[in-house]
Parts: sequence; C-alpha cells; structure tokens
Amino acid sequence: MTAAIEFRGVSRIYGEVRAVDDVSFTVEPGEFFAMLGPSGSGKTTCLRLVAGFDTPDRGQVLLDGADVSSTPPYDRNVNTVFQDYALFPHMTVLQNVAYGPRVRGVGAAERDKHAREMLELVQLGAQGERRPAQLSGGQRQRVALARALINHPKVLLLDEPLGALDLKLREEMQIELKSLQKKLGITFVYVTHDQGEALSMADRVAVFNKGRIEQLAAPRELYLKPATAFVARFVGSANVAEATLAQALGATAPFAIRAENIDVLDATAAAPAGVATAPGTVVAVQFHGAASRWQVTLDAGGTWSALIPESRGVNGRTVGTRVQLAWPRDAAVPLQA
Repeated sequence: MTAAIEFRGVSRIYGEVRAVDDVSFTVEPGEFFAMLGPSGSGKTTCLRLVAGFDTPDRGQVLLDGADVSSTPPYDRNVNTVFQDYALFPHMTVLQNVAYGPRVRGVGAAERDKHAREMLELVQLGAQGERRPAQLSGGQRQRVALARALINHPKVLLLDEPLGALDLKLREEMQIELKSLQKKLGITFVYVTHDQGEALSMADRVAVFNKGRIEQLAAPRELYLKPATAFVARFVGSANVAEATLAQALGATAPFAIRAENIDVLDATAAAPAGVATAPGTVVAVQFHGAASRWQVTLDAGGTWSALIPESRGVNGRTVGTRVQLAWPRDAAVPLQA
C-alpha cells in the first residue's frame, strides 16, 4: 500500500538553524499520526512542508507516492486546521464552511447542501446562520473542521488545534476528533506539544527533538518503552538515571523508571527481593487528588518523583524526612546511551 505521506531524508535549514534535520518517516492511509515535541523541535515545520507552505532544502516530501516537494499548496489534496481557527468573522458559519466549494466554482445550491451536511457531521446543524463571534471556542473549532473536511482532503493537517481551549473542553474535543477521524477514514496528521493529546488520540506518535525524530511508535510503546532519556522525560515525565547515576545505583546502563512504579519506604526498611532502592530526603509532597507526588533528592544525585496513591497514606513522612525510594528491578527500562 502506498503511504499517504512519506518524508525521505528531509532537511529544512534557516541560516544556522536546522529546523528539520534529515527526517524520514511514513504515514499510512487512514492513520491518526501525531507529531509531538517542545517548541522549536521541528514538528510544525514538518507540517508546513506537507501543506506546501514551506519547501525542503534537501530530501523529498511525497503524497500518495508522488513527489510534491515543489508543488504549491493549492495543488495538494490536503487541508489545514489552525490553532486560531482562521474563520472569516464577517461570514456566517454556513458561509465559512461553504467557502472552499465556492472558490472552486461549485453552484450555490450544491455547496449550501454540502455545507449543511458538514455542519450536521460536527453537530452544529442549528448554528449555520450565526457568526463565529457568537460561538464558543469548541464550536468554532468544529466549524474550522467542517470547513476543512468539506473539501474531501486525503490528508487533514491539524496544528495545535485545541491549544486555545480550556482543559475540560480540550478533553471532550479529543474524544470527538478521534471519533470523527475513525468515522471518515481520513488521514490525520496532528501537531502538539501536549503528550496527553498525542497518547490519547494517535495510532502512532513521532517524538521530535532538535529537528530530529527521537522515537516513532504506538502510544503505549512510547510510554512503557521510551528509547531515549529525552523521550522518557517528555512522555510521562519518567525518572532517568543516566550513566553516572545508573552506576551509583548499581545498574550497568542508563535506565528510566516511571513515578507510579516507585514506592517510598522508611529509611531503615529492608527491601524485598527483586527490588532496587535509593536513599534520599523528601523535599516536597504535592497533593493531586487520587495520588500525591513525592519529590525526593537522592544521596547519589538528582531529584526523583514517586506517585503514591492516597489510599496508601503518607505514614507520617513529611518534608525533610529520610526515606528510601524502591522499585522493582524489572520495571526499569534500559535507555540508549
């Protein structure tokens, strides 16, 4: 099967900045593909290269097997949804959605019919005559989606589309977006710096750092088996023992351990078989509802977190208390050096 999108050794350089540095990957037809990373990591530049808003200095960008590296945006069967929605404020919702077919010369009756169908699809059938300013943030996001989808793109590009929404609405929209993508079968490429969005929606996630892909895998694999220290810290905020600390803790190679896999024991408690320990001092305890996050500065160096369910209690330990962090040895994930 021909890939919906393929990058072959793509680089984009701005002066001395390698925004994208020899990146290669494929996106399969109908896949929900996320590009995750901090600001400046290269993910948005990759999205712009797919859309045609930018061109590579090296390598090739392919859509459906055809090299489109120098093809203008209007000749690519892709559409983009932006964080700020980019709706026309002087047009009604229906007119906004019908704008694409109007530009292509579709007749008024036909484009009106298709625009109303798109609004029904995104559950805004009754809002067609309103202006964007009269809608909530979540509703405006749906209008932007409908306007992009009415063009029947093979690929829909989404650039931080939920970034302007509050947490509860963002979580609701994540569910709606995933459901809509499954229903339509369109390839979605989703750019975000929010690991929760990427893990909850995507079929696969490419983690970007300094213009390169650190790891590309399914969400569960990324979380449970991060390949590098950067991925371990960025996806789920794992505790990382790099070479020197790993050696001090009795390990032969760098490793990561998730906070939920760590327990906090009394300083003098004997560790069970198969459990590694590290002595340290509690420097903070943060209540998060169902669990508390304990910050412990290790004697061997660095500060690690342990996520302790509230049901287990705090056992009188407070800031300044000497403790041991303890974790099953088989829960430690080896990292690339």
